[in-house]
Amino acid sequence: MRIIPPCIGLALGAGSARGLAHIGVLRVLVEEQIPVHLIAGTSIGGLIGALHAAGTDLDILGKMFAAYNHKNLWDLTVPRWGLIGGRRIEELLLFLTKKKRFADLDIPLAVVATDLELGQKVVIRDGLVADAVRASISIPGIFHPVRIDGRVLVDGAVTERLPVAVAREMGADIVLASDVGFSRRETKINSIFDVILQCIDILDRQASEKLGDGADLVIRPAVEHIASNRFDLAEDCIRCGEEAARQALPEVRRLLAQRREKTPL
Repeated sequence: MRIIPPCIGLALGAGSARGLAHIGVLRVLVEEQIPVHLIAGTSIGGLIGALHAAGTDLDILGKMFAAYNHKNLWDLTVPRWGLIGGRRIEELLLFLTKKKRFADLDIPLAVVATDLELGQKVVIRDGLVADAVRASISIPGIFHPVRIDGRVLVDGAVTERLPVAVAREMGADIVLASDVGFSRRETKINSIFDVILQCIDILDRQASEKLGDGADLVIRPAVEHIASNRFDLAEDCIRCGEEAARQALPEVRRLLAQRREKTPL
């Protein structure tokens, strides 16, 4: 008899700065040689998933987020559709994804965005990866939306914060989801960015009950204490992701053993 390993899909959810915990989850899966055959990501989850699928070293990625001043990416513009134009971010995304198209990636990837005019989820699986990620992270009111194929696209978290269903539709037999939740701490409001991010967090709390439905396992890094704008706490987020993934390893291995299929040679 021949053992056929199940197809493992990873769903990486939204959460702004808290989403850096996905790096820690991925690190542990790689170290423990748990294969990831496909990735679906929303917002920061789409960003981290894309960089991993493009072959970016996870250690370098963690150090970059920890050291980089994200405010250097803010090219403020006259607010028509958003406060930040996004040109600097587009340039950085092109560099980090090595200007790859979806067909060039090491791991099949789907990035979730939202059609702002139709109010519909959009799953992007072709074209330039950087364009898809730029659309998926475009928090309404903060980032200028992105036009792709005639659609006005914004943050995928507006319609699907944790893309479990997308990973399943891509063909995953087992879906591991990384949910970084929302902030439970009191947030001091100092700018319009804080206003928008805090409103999103509050809305997320109301919609959090069914998150993870359909996943075989949901990994939840303990990052509730980290506000959406605290990218300076990257190392803490990554460590929390690693800890949560290590705690989940026994269940991951149990799922793998349970789902193996045997077929005649």
